[in-house]
Amino acid sequence: MGDFLTLSPEEWVAVTLSLRIAAVATLVSLPFGVLAALALARGNFWGKALLDGLIHLPLILPPVVTGYLLLLLFGRRGVIGEPLDQVLGVTVAFKWTGAALACAVMGFPLMVRAMRLSIEAVDRRLEDAAATLGAGPISVFFTVTLPLCLPGFLAGMVLCFAKAMGEFGATITFVSNIPGQTQTLASAIYSFLQVPGGDAPALRLVILSVLLSMGALIASEALTQRARRRQG
Repeated sequence: MGDFLTLSPEEWVAVTLSLRIAAVATLVSLPFGVLAALALARGNFWGKALLDGLIHLPLILPPVVTGYLLLLLFGRRGVIGEPLDQVLGVTVAFKWTGAALACAVMGFPLMVRAMRLSIEAVDRRLEDAAATLGAGPISVFFTVTLPLCLPGFLAGMVLCFAKAMGEFGATITFVSNIPGQTQTLASAIYSFLQVPGGDAPALRLVILSVLLSMGALIASEALTQRARRRQG
């Protein structure tokens, strides 16, 4: 039993790479997630429904479609990827940074939704009171809104991280499945299932994925409940 639960070096590489990709995807998404959540929760502008739809579109589209669109945009001949490659020498397609980008896109809607609900639950009278005392919008956010929303923000980050850890379709379409470079936990499971004798390592990684996902869901729910208690 002990030998069965011991991960091989190849499996460890996939796990550590997935953790790095998920962490980068979450941290890079964070400032954009906060801005998007604020715009949707507090903004009143033309195109708000369109912005909301675009943000949540990756949740509805097949992940392969999202990955293909990323390839069209950020591939070496893509609308954005070609200028990046020629001017800055930056290439994200078929690299771990591209996997982080794909995971960020897929996890972004979950982050924004959790943050938006947390912001909408804040009593506007508290923000208005701070504003009447001379605090500007940025000061109000950091002194009133953010402390009250912090558990909800953390819950959004946890959900984004968990989604990034389990992402497969968009990632394998955009950056392929290169061991040690772009092979994440999900794509490693897929690879093991394609070869004879790969059932055992695949099962180990499946168990690890289930444990990580359950831990993330429990943490997210605990943070959400804490946010509700703080806000009322």
